[in-house]
Amino acid sequence: MNDLEPASKTPYLNQSGQYVEPKTNWLSRKSLTLFITLLGTLVFFVVSWRLSEVDPIRLIEGLPRLFRWASKAWPPQTNEIGIMFYRAAETVAIATVATTLATLIAFPLSILVSKNITPYPLIGLPFRLAINTFRGVDTVVFSLLFVAAVGLGPFAGVLGMLIHSVGVIAKLNSEAIETIPSAPLDATAMTGAKKSSVIVWGLIPSVFPNLSSVSLYVWEANVRTSTILGIVGAGGIGIEIKAAIDLLDFSRLFTLTAIVLLMVTIIDQISAHIRGKLV
Repeated sequence: MNDLEPASKTPYLNQSGQYVEPKTNWLSRKSLTLFITLLGTLVFFVVSWRLSEVDPIRLIEGLPRLFRWASKAWPPQTNEIGIMFYRAAETVAIATVATTLATLIAFPLSILVSKNITPYPLIGLPFRLAINTFRGVDTVVFSLLFVAAVGLGPFAGVLGMLIHSVGVIAKLNSEAIETIPSAPLDATAMTGAKKSSVIVWGLIPSVFPNLSSVSLYVWEANVRTSTILGIVGAGGIGIEIKAAIDLLDFSRLFTLTAIVLLMVTIIDQISAHIRGKLV
């Protein structure tokens, strides 16, 4: 490079008045780091592909069998439509009760683990560990454990979903609280208000729309998750779906699937409408 040409990482003017792109140093630390990262990502994907036993040939060979089974789903079964809709209502009830209770429990926990607002920083550490544990274990696993404790039925599903939802909502709430501007909290504190008053009058108004949106999103997700809780005997329409699959009753399975799609669509629309009003 000519001495008159600046050593820059951005385009520059040469002596002829033309813009020149700087040369890339492929042996630089940044380039080597990028290359190693891309190579590691590719290796990870290839290993994951092998472990997943992905085989497109098997899919192509199995499609005719899939189409034969799908053809048996018509006409849909409607002779027990009342029971199916009852199970669908049970599914929505499980998600609604679990999400509501989880929201009430998660809010004080999210304050305890939020680094910018917690009145007890040391106490927040074990609660943060508990929240990560609740969030890391799936609802189905918790529900299976509660089936052993309280027996079959939707109550076990509510308990399992409640524990997992507490972890998810508390985690998302704490992240939202940690990103709020400090001005409203400082203004409230400058009036001589106690910590509890700062939370009530400074924190909650600032984060309420976001916290409400989090709970609504979790409610939507819980409705979808609760459709499979019947697999472990925790109530909901999943019980009927599992029975239809075990019996290869495809016409009944088609009806149940249509009900699930209808239910999830309605819940999504209701949740989106409420979020639109809050934000």
